[in-house]
Amino acid sequence: MILPSVNKNVLILHLTVLVWGFTGILGELISVSALHLVWYRVVIAALSLFIYFIIIGKSVQVTKQKLIQIVLVGGIVGLHWVLFFYAIKISTVSVTLVTLSATTLFTSILEPIINRKKIAKTDVGVGLIILFGIYLIFKFEFQYVWGIVSGLSCALFASIFSILNARMVKHTSPTIITFYEMLGAFLCVSLIMLATGKFDENMWLIGMDWVYLLLLGVVCTAVAYVLGVAVMKELSAFTVALTTNMEPVYGIILAILVFGNKETMSTGFYVGAVIVLGAVFLYPYIKTKLENKERSLINRKLH
Repeated sequence: MILPSVNKNVLILHLTVLVWGFTGILGELISVSALHLVWYRVVIAALSLFIYFIIIGKSVQVTKQKLIQIVLVGGIVGLHWVLFFYAIKISTVSVTLVTLSATTLFTSILEPIINRKKIAKTDVGVGLIILFGIYLIFKFEFQYVWGIVSGLSCALFASIFSILNARMVKHTSPTIITFYEMLGAFLCVSLIMLATGKFDENMWLIGMDWVYLLLLGVVCTAVAYVLGVAVMKELSAFTVALTTNMEPVYGIILAILVFGNKETMSTGFYVGAVIVLGAVFLYPYIKTKLENKERSLINRKLH
């Protein structure tokens, strides 16, 4: 039986989000530090995308201005990933993924400021709910305070580069953007490693690290991104937003299955997590409803 194209694309998007959720597991399994891990990840991802461009015969040429812009945003992506994996190393996958959900909160505040638009009351309301959920996580999992701080910082950087990417993608291919962002992340992380003397023996990989890093760089970054972009062209923004919000859910379930007791949290954490994830899930639904209502009112006035 052949699935209808929309259903097929939804399944592909869910699979892609599941793969993204697996990045936290790989981050915990890989033995090197967060800085070294991200350095290897962006090198592998950039090489994978470069090979992909050669295979499909696509040019990677962009203007000098665009190149500088994308590389700078890539530096933000690099910092985002370093903070993400650092949070996992010093806390747990579950804590990191829930705090990463605060990206919605930061975006609701920063996007109107950057794009010079009025902040919507709905966005503020959802943001306050997310803040309350994060407060509960802080209160009941205070032993992971620096992991939570790193996770929230990671979410802030995710919000910034997402807003900037949304601008750039209107004029440049998403895969081209990703390729040069990987190079930008590589330059940023390499400079940090040079400044802190981290090009040392601690960056050597052992055991299964190479396998995990190849999965992280090729499957979870390059391949997943190409698939994600491909289906997003066919699906509505609402479907994409709702499905993408499954990432922390998939990630937490996978973490519990792989790491067991290490990922077991207090009741307070799960209450906070449900509040945060619930707000994140409801956000696109409420926003779409209000936008449709506003559009309907405008149409009535015009007719």
